[in-house]
Amino acid sequence: MKDPMERVLIIFTRYPAPGHTKTRLIPRLGPAGAAALQSEMTLHTLRWARALSARASVAVQVRFEGGDEDRMRACFGSDFSYRPQEAGDLGCRMAEAFEAAFATGAERVILVGTDCPGITAELVEDAFERLAAADLVLGPATDGGYYLIGLRRPLPALFADISWSCETVLRDTLQRARRLRVSATQLATLADVDRPEDLPVWQRVVSTTPANPLVPLISVVIPALNEAGHLGDALLALRDARHIETIVADGGSHDGTAALATGHGAKLVRCSPGRALQMNAGASAAAGEILLFLHADTRLPKNFEQHVREVLDQADVAAGAFRLRIDSSRRAFRLIEWAVNLRSRYGQMPYGDQAIFVRADTFRGSGGFPELPIMEDFEFMRRLRKLGRIALLPVSATTSARRWERLGIWKTTWINQRILAGYCLGIPPEKLAEWYVREPG
Repeated sequence: MKDPMERVLIIFTRYPAPGHTKTRLIPRLGPAGAAALQSEMTLHTLRWARALSARASVAVQVRFEGGDEDRMRACFGSDFSYRPQEAGDLGCRMAEAFEAAFATGAERVILVGTDCPGITAELVEDAFERLAAADLVLGPATDGGYYLIGLRRPLPALFADISWSCETVLRDTLQRARRLRVSATQLATLADVDRPEDLPVWQRVVSTTPANPLVPLISVVIPALNEAGHLGDALLALRDARHIETIVADGGSHDGTAALATGHGAKLVRCSPGRALQMNAGASAAAGEILLFLHADTRLPKNFEQHVREVLDQADVAAGAFRLRIDSSRRAFRLIEWAVNLRSRYGQMPYGDQAIFVRADTFRGSGGFPELPIMEDFEFMRRLRKLGRIALLPVSATTSARRWERLGIWKTTWINQRILAGYCLGIPPEKLAEWYVREPG
């Protein structure tokens, strides 16, 4: 077996800070959406890089712009070597990365970015093999650049005085190679994802990712109405989840919510506004054996899908939810969390901001969410309690504190309890919804 350092794969990427990455996609996806896509594409690249490293004895180095090593590790895992890119234009940065890799004793070095979702471990393995006979291997991109470059010795002159933003990058590089008497070979042409018109390339890759048929598919249904400011974070928290589909049920947003959803590869369902109606519409479009209903301002914990599948494997469980965590450091919220989690555990009555989940056949058999203007989650839980136990997971979903902060913690709590009491006393939900709307005035 080869020494791992004889073959090195360098991955150029950027820390996904909103407003500083995928900038040409910001008009379509918004700053948060563009950053989320950058993160997802980096994760996609690192997945096949892990597979390549494990089977082909390839050392992987991640060279990044923006952020720092700690934040990169937190985003993308600690099993790679992270190092910031050097200063200068793209050519200077690539030349330096190659020289540093060869200085460690590498014999073949390949550099890729994260913009080309069509790159696979097999393609990169082929590129390494081609370097046995050629000095240079290039992966042509449809925009006139290249998505991969491999060398078997440092060639800083290959990167000097190239106009990197032009459509002639590949042509100019090949001309330079001929002048340097460097033998070159080319791989198949693939498409990068840089502009709004490129997004279908990414969506095709996401939709054709192989799934494990033995693991139940989870359909995460997110009802949204003008949630562009929060939806990106919710979708970003789903990025590492395995064997899920994401459905955004949009109730007529006009702030870019729909574009943000599709930019993340989510299935978009358009319907009339109303949380219950939107969740039911999303569930109707779901392919999963498990349905999880997520508010747009709530973030799920890592490995949530494993917890959900494990608890629904228990025959006596009808549905479940997560513990509540409110995204604020104020001590008063800890009391609210304690009360909510106590009610959920012993009263078997979690609410929607705790990400309720249920088997799809149970959901449909129960009639789904009652299409009420308010209290739809409360009534849905009352129905499900008759079918089995409502489980509370030991991990927390984190929800925004915005609704408490808008009116004040205790006033919001009073309104919620007043509406609950009114519903239990038989006051029509339409009337209760009017109370809720009028309170801020």
